[in-house]
Amino acid sequence: MTDPVAKLPSELDQLPDRDPEETAEWAASLDAVTEAAGPHRAAYLMRRSLQHAEGAGIALPKLLESDYVNTIPTSDEPAFAGDLEMESKITAWNRWNAAAMVTRGARYGVGGHIATFASAAWLYETGFNHFFRGKEGDGSGDQLYIQGHASPGIYARAFLDGRLGEQQLDNFRQESGGDGLPSYPHPRRLPWLWEFPTVSMGLGPLSAIYQARFNRYLTNRKIKDTSNSHVWAFLGDGEMDEPESTAALALAARERLDNLTFVINCNLQRLDGPVRANFRVVQELEAQFRGAGWNVIKTLWGNAWDELFQLDTTGALIRRLRQVPDAQFQTYATRDVAYIREHFFGTEPALVELAKLLSDAKIAECFYSSRGGHEARKVYAAYRAAVEHEGAPTVILAQTVKGYTLGKGFESKNANHQMKKLSIDEFKGMRELLGLPIPDSAFEDGLVPYAHPGADSPEVRYLQERRAALGGPAPARRLHTVPLPQPEERAFKALYKGSGKQEMATTMAFVRLVKDLMRDKETGRRWVPIVPDEARTFGMESLFPSAGIYSPLGQTYDPVDRDQLMYYKEAKDGQILNEGITEAGSMADFIAAATSYATHGETMIPFYIFYSMFGWQRTGDQMWQLADQLGKGFIVGATAGRTTLTGEGLQHADGHSHLLASTNPASLNYDPAFAYEIAVIVKDGLRRMYGPDAENIFYYLTVYNEPKQQPAMPEGVEEGIVKGLYRFKEGVPASADAPRLQLLGSGTAIHWALKAQELLAADWGVTADVWSATSWGELRRDALESDEALLRGEQRVPYVTQALSGAPGPVLAVSDWMRAVPDSISQWVEQDWSSLGTDGFGLSDTREGARRHFGVDAESVTVAALAQLARRGEIPASKVKEAREKYGM
Repeated sequence: MTDPVAKLPSELDQLPDRDPEETAEWAASLDAVTEAAGPHRAAYLMRRSLQHAEGAGIALPKLLESDYVNTIPTSDEPAFAGDLEMESKITAWNRWNAAAMVTRGARYGVGGHIATFASAAWLYETGFNHFFRGKEGDGSGDQLYIQGHASPGIYARAFLDGRLGEQQLDNFRQESGGDGLPSYPHPRRLPWLWEFPTVSMGLGPLSAIYQARFNRYLTNRKIKDTSNSHVWAFLGDGEMDEPESTAALALAARERLDNLTFVINCNLQRLDGPVRANFRVVQELEAQFRGAGWNVIKTLWGNAWDELFQLDTTGALIRRLRQVPDAQFQTYATRDVAYIREHFFGTEPALVELAKLLSDAKIAECFYSSRGGHEARKVYAAYRAAVEHEGAPTVILAQTVKGYTLGKGFESKNANHQMKKLSIDEFKGMRELLGLPIPDSAFEDGLVPYAHPGADSPEVRYLQERRAALGGPAPARRLHTVPLPQPEERAFKALYKGSGKQEMATTMAFVRLVKDLMRDKETGRRWVPIVPDEARTFGMESLFPSAGIYSPLGQTYDPVDRDQLMYYKEAKDGQILNEGITEAGSMADFIAAATSYATHGETMIPFYIFYSMFGWQRTGDQMWQLADQLGKGFIVGATAGRTTLTGEGLQHADGHSHLLASTNPASLNYDPAFAYEIAVIVKDGLRRMYGPDAENIFYYLTVYNEPKQQPAMPEGVEEGIVKGLYRFKEGVPASADAPRLQLLGSGTAIHWALKAQELLAADWGVTADVWSATSWGELRRDALESDEALLRGEQRVPYVTQALSGAPGPVLAVSDWMRAVPDSISQWVEQDWSSLGTDGFGLSDTREGARRHFGVDAESVTVAALAQLARRGEIPASKVKEAREKYGM
């Protein structure tokens, strides 16, 4: 038989034991304590020893989990810095108006969420009164990532301090009239209030980490001192299941981001039920954050529990709290005291005896309401400890009751996230609980009233005085932007003149352009290059020694390639954010940089370059977050197209990102064919995003990695490049009656179109004009705007219609994208239309093999063009068959 207490393998077996006899004595002592006083006493002594060792500076691995109690004992709580009675009144008004706003909105079926803010009210109120810095003081203020479903409480507070009126509250979730309030934090819809969109869930915590990191980046690069800014992210415990919520925890600890605090509202409920029904989410999160290197503060129990813990002389209460799963604790909050006595205290004799010392009222108080997140003193102590902690980010795990103060019909109910209103009687009960002076006559019209103590009331004066002391209103978004000067023309001219006989991919052309722009005296330092660990793939290694890779530690090692010209250089003031294999992290970087003009009043010009397949497809939700947050910059899909990336195959072959990008109204999407087109697009982008009439847009450019000779820019094509279409090479008619057509190509497909132009002329006597379609998306945007103008009675012809007006013959569009991309403009083209594209899954092959497979190579374009002419009766159908045979198709 196997000895049940046999020694298990351990890493300690690899360490030398200088005194085995002493080691044996320690083990024997532990065995003796276990035998005499029980395993719980032995465990207690071991944990006390570890605590003492840590205090003495002895390096030991930390335990990942502590008991299910508050991290800060009541005796160690700092004195509360405010007027608790006054803040309780303010919180009561906010609770009421948040619930009233959502309930009144239910008349129109627009809904809303009540229970989240009800549980988190003190988490926000304590911060607003004592910790959250505004933007009217020194620096940029704090950055607040508000939990999306708690937005009614933030609106209620803005109503109390005079920033919103009753009519606006009544327009919650009714925005079309222009004076409404968005459901959730949304800078694009309410840009004076909200800074950060936090729905979809999971993106808030990820963005908060990278925002805190970007704050340090600005400081280390001496662009702005952000040392007084603190990032606060308010999250739900259910939200932590989103993979993005915990994706960057290690980064925050690794870079010692003590300017960051997560506040997780642990009400133990998801949208439809318990978070960890059979387990304990608080303990799980504690282990996860401790393991990642965070400072963890648990704020679980209110003052009513102090008596219980003092009576627990055997540790039985602590043990029981470790055992009870989340779903059971939720049940305790909804059942009578007799049930709690039986099912919580009745599990072992020591707890039965403890319960005899407790009144029913005490048990009810503890299990129904007394949670750390509902008591200002507890929350204040946690926040104070968080902002004073140095060397690591902090997470506060605050336990609450979802639906707190909304009555027994709401509190801890599985359905409370979907419950959109309270009855009049329930509001009257809430009124009594909160102690609000609202008369019954206020309900006579059948509606719950908004309630306000008066603009000159003690509550409002107190609220405004606290905010004034902390630097003004919060949350708030402020713009202090100064237009950036246009860079010197020299950088763009290098691409205007082409590459001569040298071949160059447009990926390299873009990198060269940005490298030159980063040297600009006025704006060069404001560029933020972002890349997810494939800088060398995109030819960016030349930036390493000149710009440096950002690291808060600098370079603590000798790089292996130090003796090479383009060695891997890290620096505290490095400009490049080389993020490792994380597209999500890189996008979070981009969003922080792209919105710095508002967050910090410092305009930055980010460009994020990545494998195009891993952009919109992989992090499309963050692209929407970028648009929601009014971000600006250049997103660059490199190695773009379904057939340009040889050998990589299905998982790397992008033929659809332009289709995905076209769904985002803020994204201007370009597929340039030549280096000079990139120069024109980037120059115009800098003007539109950072000039005197700055727009809230961003650019998506796709560039290819196929080396090609880059021609010089023809005269007079700049307008067409920006608008999306211009004639690049006119065909020379073989005869006056030669059949004619128009070939439209974008990106790398322009080269297939140009070769097809030659084949059509040489082999079939057909004349083709070749057009460069730099942006299918901008052509469609302009056409849609023209259609909208017609509805208003304005006569406006789409640019694509104007550009192709009178062009002889049919139109054949070809690209390295799905046909749906060029087909998006077909209805505004007066000529017969057809298209070729790369629909379907990608595959591994040579470029030539892949293009023949999809039917987009020059020969396929030629056959398709002949077929189009044959359908029109301009050439015999036999010519199409002859061409297929000639080209081996």
